[in-house]
Amino acid sequence: MDPAEPSRPAGRAPWTDAPNLPPLPAEPVVSVVIPVRDGAASLPEAVTSALAQRPAPAEVVIAVGPSDDGTLEVAHQLAAGHPGAIKVVDNPSGRTAEALNTAIAHARGQVLARVDAGSQLPDGYLARAVEVLGRTRAANVGGVQVPDADHGFAAAVAAAMRSPWGTGGAAYRSGARDGPVDTVYLGVFRREALDAVGGFDPAFVRNQDAELNVRLREAGYTVWLDPELRVRYQPRSTVRGLASQYLQYGRWRRANARAHPGSLQPRQLAPVVLVGGLLAAVGWSLVRRSAAPSVLAGGSYLGGVAAAGGHAAPDARRWPATTLALATMHLSWGVGFLLGPPREVGRGVGDRRPRAVGRGVDGGRAREVWRGVDGGRACEVGRGAGDRS
Repeated sequence: MDPAEPSRPAGRAPWTDAPNLPPLPAEPVVSVVIPVRDGAASLPEAVTSALAQRPAPAEVVIAVGPSDDGTLEVAHQLAAGHPGAIKVVDNPSGRTAEALNTAIAHARGQVLARVDAGSQLPDGYLARAVEVLGRTRAANVGGVQVPDADHGFAAAVAAAMRSPWGTGGAAYRSGARDGPVDTVYLGVFRREALDAVGGFDPAFVRNQDAELNVRLREAGYTVWLDPELRVRYQPRSTVRGLASQYLQYGRWRRANARAHPGSLQPRQLAPVVLVGGLLAAVGWSLVRRSAAPSVLAGGSYLGGVAAAGGHAAPDARRWPATTLALATMHLSWGVGFLLGPPREVGRGVGDRRPRAVGRGVDGGRAREVWRGVDGGRACEVGRGAGDRS
């Protein structure tokens, strides 16, 4: 197998069997979709960076969830300042997947570019992504997440996230290769492919982008990483925030693995093995009534993560904080994976019953897209506003 090519889920067709996407028009209609909740401070910069692209997108659609910081007012002010260029739509649930599906339903683009409210697109991002979409016939083109912070604990987290010891070699963080991958940061999508797989799955509170990319790949489409597409990311600034983030990442990666057996990458098991090993050492200490196994296992890990922190830290002053960030990422992700998603949510993840996963556009009117299974293959049912279940 080509080293640049990620493993395919068991039993799936090779990459070359991808469905044929029609060629992109010379100047496709591009819509930017932004999910936001409590993002009043960062939203203006994200929108400005999108509108500053050349050529400019046809529109920016902002899906606003319930917020306590005036995000909705900020979004409407931005729309008033750019008549016809910005749409503001409501996302009552506040969940990212539903925000994206709602924004996509109100967008008219042939190409749909996801932008997070805390990100800023570099010059030429959309033009480059559209060019790569057309050249590769991929369903989704994305780039590299560039953690960036210059002070406080966030700077240490940024250093940890840039390190192989923090990313596990994820291509969308290392940017080591140009070609098919398992997932990418953000993403610029062909609408036809999104419609074909049913959009984002609202059952996934986290990890919805990776889960969508699994479905795209399972359907035979290509997800393409272009290292030239580099988007700044602002890391968490507290240990508590980082721990909560990575706990959720682990829990929802477990849900993804349950819904899509075979999608789990070996590198993603490292934190699980780590936490399992430490727990086993504690258990063995209790059985033997000796602290030696726990001390040996814990000391070995602390020594290893301290060495990794020293390698990742930009200077000796940030070595302790970077080590703490790495350990927080490892342990929180591993514990989250072992816990799995919340029980009330986890029961519905990956089941074979039809469920609403988004809204599309059919002849100019909104419709809900339902994804189910018909004889072992994915099926969709459009339900218009005048239809009843």
